[in-house]
Amino acid sequence: MRIVTTALALAAMLAAGGGALAGERVAADVSCTATAERLTYDCTIMLEGRKSGAPVEGAEVVVKADMPSMPLAHNVRPVKAAPGSMPGHYSATLELEMVGEWALTLDVSGPTRDRVVRKLRFGGTAEDTGHEHGEMKDHGGDMDHGAMEMEKSH
Repeated sequence: MRIVTTALALAAMLAAGGGALAGERVAADVSCTATAERLTYDCTIMLEGRKSGAPVEGAEVVVKADMPSMPLAHNVRPVKAAPGSMPGHYSATLELEMVGEWALTLDVSGPTRDRVVRKLRFGGTAEDTGHEHGEMKDHGGDMDHGAMEMEKSH
């Protein structure tokens, strides 16, 4: 009886320690920079636990892009983000089909499972974005768990 109790206690400790982010929702910050190639962007994704603020490490992040103004009209291939050089950072290159506002869906799996949608407005290249260095940053519109409606832009 004592062995079973000890085994259960050990299992509970391992689950608590190894899965600090397990079940916690994810907060995401996304910034993208235009490359020399038109409509191609290098994006940095920063993930952290919403409650803990801890970086989400060891996750698999798949980025999908769609235009809220033209749902399902574009065939942009989902891309898998690569781990970045800092904890909780990931990078992905997006090849979009046109300029405008895009909804990026981040499907996160690994230590936690979540879906976050961020809206960004994209230009073409660094020269035609109207932003210094062609940088695109998200401007709100954070929606979680695959919500079907997007918030209106500010």
